[in-house]
Amino acid sequence: MNHTLEHADWTKRAGLAALTRALGAENIRWVGGAVRDGLLGVAVHDVDCATLLVPNTVIERCAAAGIRTVPTGIEHGTVTALLEDGPVEVTTLRHDVSTDGRRATIRYASDWQEDAARRDFTINALYAHPLTLEIDDFFGGFDDLRARRVRFIGEPRERIAEDHLRILRYYRFQARFGAELDEAAENACAEMAATLKGLSRERIANELLALLALPDPHRTVERMQRRSVLGVILPEACTVHVAALARLIAAERNQGFAPEPLRRLAALLPPSPDVAETVAARLRLSKAQRARIVNAAERADHDADRIHALAYRTGTHFAIDRLLLSGEDARPIAAWEPPVFPLKGGEIVAQGVAAGPQVAKILQSVERRWIAEDFPDAARVRQILAEEIG
Repeated sequence: MNHTLEHADWTKRAGLAALTRALGAENIRWVGGAVRDGLLGVAVHDVDCATLLVPNTVIERCAAAGIRTVPTGIEHGTVTALLEDGPVEVTTLRHDVSTDGRRATIRYASDWQEDAARRDFTINALYAHPLTLEIDDFFGGFDDLRARRVRFIGEPRERIAEDHLRILRYYRFQARFGAELDEAAENACAEMAATLKGLSRERIANELLALLALPDPHRTVERMQRRSVLGVILPEACTVHVAALARLIAAERNQGFAPEPLRRLAALLPPSPDVAETVAARLRLSKAQRARIVNAAERADHDADRIHALAYRTGTHFAIDRLLLSGEDARPIAAWEPPVFPLKGGEIVAQGVAAGPQVAKILQSVERRWIAEDFPDAARVRQILAEEIG
């Protein structure tokens, strides 16, 4: 872990320098994930900015400096500045007036610590001066980061009551950064788990998939299941499925496959297409996401018998999912490109077969034999066609 941001490449971005000139260095601070990850020496992509200026002033000053802005969350004080090296969310210092666990009514603030107090975890409440890079740490976030400890700011139940999604965010951050568990946070998340039912399915899905995308979230998911948190958002998952997740993660690691959150979600479900459909609908997954977990649920013991045929039928990514979930070796198809079937309906018609259903029937029959023979060349396909036509 670094003690300063002096060597963090992201702090030297030209776009950030332009934004600093436009808004004034004393009016802004870099905050949140960029500061946290910069101290950890982790690659930083997105940078967030806190400011004393109200949104209209941010927009006016950016316009004067030739920086385009988008009012992405202006009702909560957020304007996105479109910089040459990536967008930056610029948010006016805030204080929560009231919350209902899903959304907050806010008022603008003028004190950095007051803004920090409404954030979730101490490690996310570190503010860096844009020029000196001096860090303001109001709640011991630096020490928590050094100890790999994820701790709520203030009373955990109060922070969770402000936004119930913080339960899932806690587990995700703990899986990513945590070494030692914070007992107060653990107990608060377990006691308030039922409040997750009031959140939108999309928000829950996004957090769950973000957790499953981490290198090894198994111990965290296991703890969520043991403390009856996982059952609130994914009641289909039980102890046997959490164990299946552990085996999948080990298989991915041993075979050199990157973490895939949808594959891991499938591991947490019974191998039933109907269950996968139900979960996909409840979590409001996209059509592509739904197709992936449903296909994974269709895995069968015979999948490994002819893995290239499986990859041709389902697609390589889907086949890899099924093999890894079944404990099989998926490496032979990791870089395999399915061949193109070298026969068209027109060639069958040219052999004297009348256009119509019979052409499709012959085409399908030839393709089945081509797959069964492990994708021979076009010459063999013509022989198979001649045999089918008789």
